[in-house]
Amino acid sequence: MKYQPVIGMEVHVELNTTSKMFCGCSAEFFGVAPNTNVCPICLGMPGTLPVINRRAVEYTIMTGLALNCTIQPHNVFARKNYFYPDLPKGYQISQYELPLCLDGYVDVDPDSSDQVKRIRVRRAHLEEDTGKLTHVNNHSLVDLNRAGVPLLEIVTEADLSSADEAYAYVSKLRQLVRYLGVSTGDMEKGAMRCEVNLSLTDPDTGEWGTKVEIKNLNSFRSVRNAIAYEIERQAQVLDSGGRIDQVTMGWDEARQVTVVQRTKEGDTGYRYFPEPDLPPLDLDPAWIESIKTSLPELPDAKIARYTQKFGLTLKEAQVLVEDRTVAEYFDQVVTAANGTEAVTPKLISNWISGELFRLLSETGAPITAVSIEPAQLVELIKLVTANTINQSAAKTVFGVMFETGRDPQAIVQELGLQQISNADQLVTIARQVIDSNPDPVTQFKSGKETVINFLVGQVMRATRGKANPKLAEQVLRKELEN
Repeated sequence: MKYQPVIGMEVHVELNTTSKMFCGCSAEFFGVAPNTNVCPICLGMPGTLPVINRRAVEYTIMTGLALNCTIQPHNVFARKNYFYPDLPKGYQISQYELPLCLDGYVDVDPDSSDQVKRIRVRRAHLEEDTGKLTHVNNHSLVDLNRAGVPLLEIVTEADLSSADEAYAYVSKLRQLVRYLGVSTGDMEKGAMRCEVNLSLTDPDTGEWGTKVEIKNLNSFRSVRNAIAYEIERQAQVLDSGGRIDQVTMGWDEARQVTVVQRTKEGDTGYRYFPEPDLPPLDLDPAWIESIKTSLPELPDAKIARYTQKFGLTLKEAQVLVEDRTVAEYFDQVVTAANGTEAVTPKLISNWISGELFRLLSETGAPITAVSIEPAQLVELIKLVTANTINQSAAKTVFGVMFETGRDPQAIVQELGLQQISNADQLVTIARQVIDSNPDPVTQFKSGKETVINFLVGQVMRATRGKANPKLAEQVLRKELEN
């Protein structure tokens, strides 16, 4: 493409606090009866005074630190005049000139190739959410349960240059807020919403073109598809000699197109000024430092530890780190193994990303509901590496452990799954397999080596999967030579 996309993003994250940003109303709104979690403050009644939610400030600081931002001890709330029917006060309390968090960054790896791109974060600030409009025929119904819920807005510099980079960026943001526990990040429930500012560069001058905003993208798929569509749309307009207008677009999911919503206003249209009902917020540096020291190990640090200390591949580490609870379970199993040579982090990773993920997917259960204790998984892996059971039997045992939480040794004994690892026990069976399969034996003796796999399979079948496959092959080869 001759045009280089220039993309900046604004992501709004609903903070997972108990109460709203400036009042004591419940911040829960999903699935709640309309207009029940409201009070005079969040309804914008005259004479009411807001009070800042300390937990929302703490969550914003946590997120800002995770985004590598500078936390400003002195910051101010402002009024943003924003006249919409779902904002009962007629303005939004937000932050403008002096936000909580400034000048951070997020590193993303769009194609998992270890080629990291740094996306600069200009600011992250606190504000209150609006209500929700539902349009029915020619009427609009307003639910103000969401009005006043703490909202964290994260604004990037225009460092993104593709739909895939934007997808990777919002995925990383959701992962971070979930790791921190400050938000569910559930886009389908409105806990995370994205806006995109996009323009194309002039191929002759390198100057940025007119910026177009795409509002309220509420899924990762929408972010990627809307950006890809808008890049193509603008390119076609420019190629035909047209002009790009500065407008706000919406995304029509059904038709997979962007549509014009309104002419874009600049920040001056909002007439910001300091919120007169709230004093400047001066934070104790010691409090900020205590929040910093209490942060959990974040995804990038975990990936570095898993690859450098445990020898996992980047892909293996990324799979484990995607969900904090999965990574914590992996760490617990590694700790339970206590450096046992036979139970390596690589084997533990394989069992978690293989059998455990498969059963979680089949049952729909979260990993927090898994009844297999870390020490039990270590014991199962020991049974495999000690050749007490083979891999097939181990998967059977794992399935029973998943359902019941029982110890693997007891399951092995009950089901009679101990592996046959005595060569003398396998000789008779190997001879029977050779006698029963003259054609494959002839093919093997004529040089077709792969036939040995079939013969091993017959031994495994005859022993109901209990034979040690490697030993079975050794015995077969010896008998075939004789």
